[in-house]
Amino acid sequence: MVLVVLKVIAAALTIVTGLVSLVRPRSVTGFTGLQPVGGRGVTEIRAVLGGFFIGLGAAPLILSADAVYQALGIGYLVVALTRAVGMIIDRSAIRSNWISLATEIVLGVVLVLPA
Repeated sequence: MVLVVLKVIAAALTIVTGLVSLVRPRSVTGFTGLQPVGGRGVTEIRAVLGGFFIGLGAAPLILSADAVYQALGIGYLVVALTRAVGMIIDRSAIRSNWISLATEIVLGVVLVLPA
């Protein structure tokens, strides 16, 4: 039961991340390092970090299938692996990247575990 609650929280956090990016796209620049240029850049943050994350978080809640939670978890783990490689190659082992990496690993592991 605890794992199910953690999975729902992970999906909800994904939605919240998307909502913040959708409603306040410029607020993510400090943490992500992304610098949107003009309307096109802001729209990209709204769409990819906003809408896509809202959809990713909502899908397991709407479909209520463990496989969908696991797919979201696999996505988080792939992002974590990519981030870890990028941190080495790009020499970007800064605090915000470490926080993101830890968050992605924790959410990914919680989401891939069978309920």
